[in-house]
Amino acid sequence: MGDVSDALALIRRGAEEILVEAELAEKLATGRPLRIKAGFDPTAPDLHLGHTVLINKLRHFQDLGHEILFLIGDFTGLIGDPTGKNATRPPLSREQIELNARTYQDQVFKILDPQRTRVVFNSEWMDGLGAAGMIRLAAHHTVARMLERDDFAKRYAANQSIALHEFLYPLCQGYDSVALKADVELGGTDQKFNLLMGRELQRHHEQTPQTILMMPLLEGLDGVNKMSKSLNNYIGINEPPGEIFGKVMSISDDLMWRYYELLSFLPSADIAAQRQSVTEGRNPRDVKIALAVELVARFHGPAAAQAAVEDFAARFQRGVMPEEMPEVSVPVGAGMVVTQVLRQAGLTGSTSEAMRMIDQGGVRLDGERVADKALVLAGGQTVVLQVGKRKFARVLLT
Repeated sequence: MGDVSDALALIRRGAEEILVEAELAEKLATGRPLRIKAGFDPTAPDLHLGHTVLINKLRHFQDLGHEILFLIGDFTGLIGDPTGKNATRPPLSREQIELNARTYQDQVFKILDPQRTRVVFNSEWMDGLGAAGMIRLAAHHTVARMLERDDFAKRYAANQSIALHEFLYPLCQGYDSVALKADVELGGTDQKFNLLMGRELQRHHEQTPQTILMMPLLEGLDGVNKMSKSLNNYIGINEPPGEIFGKVMSISDDLMWRYYELLSFLPSADIAAQRQSVTEGRNPRDVKIALAVELVARFHGPAAAQAAVEDFAARFQRGVMPEEMPEVSVPVGAGMVVTQVLRQAGLTGSTSEAMRMIDQGGVRLDGERVADKALVLAGGQTVVLQVGKRKFARVLLT
């Protein structure tokens, strides 16, 4: 498995916090394959790049020779993770969860090696726990301790309801670590309470407490909020190659480096060299293209990535769009009609002018002609708008 210090360097890459790193070093030094766990509740059918931050880290552990436990929370999905929520989540049906779980398996193997990945479902042990087992599990924790969680505390202080079953979620997630005898559990920074629960319950069951590795939450296309389908600032890994490519190219130059660190499989030294080349004058667009190619190839193959590059070059680089253009921000709320966006972005003097230009075929959105004057643009994305032959703007829709 290689030298412990080299392994730790790869594991630390992009990580926000490791609890406790000294314990992890001791586990790595044993030379045995560690049991690395990460859980995903199948609450939606598609994964986006934000989800892959954890999956990429699983791949790092896999490359180091460790056992990967990709946990699908088909039982905990029935409860609904309350993390970060200001209201009780509606539970999903067993049928919805089973359908989503099947799609998850197809998608994760675009990153993980299926021959070296064990897919597990927590219903395997939670269904058999029974009422008596659940009562014993609940006895390990107090209501006062649960209310230390930030999201629960805020809801309680605001007199917002907290359903009793929501208290069971962190207990069930923690018990997953007991059932799997996990050595390491991965999660986002918003999962710290749940991850620590696993350590606590493992101690109760006289197991060696798992090491916790927390990864940061990936910002979406707006560069501000966590990547989320509900905010429409996401890049889905099952989206068409051209969509993935175009969305990656729309992120800011600063955000590009964050994506490189958390999403690219390039060695850290190579990324540092890319960054230095931009500092020395290289066009950051070229580096962004390389990232877009890597991601499209990962999810759709090299041929699709090459086709996406050629399409981008045809639309954006061969005289269709300039490399430099003004950047403006337009607050659109839940959505705004394209004619109003054009006016607020300063590309037309009025909405009536915007309508007239659309009728004349003179308005393009990301290189494609706009024909629908009632087209609504949602927030959480960056688009390139063109009016006529010479007016361009890169517009951040907030």
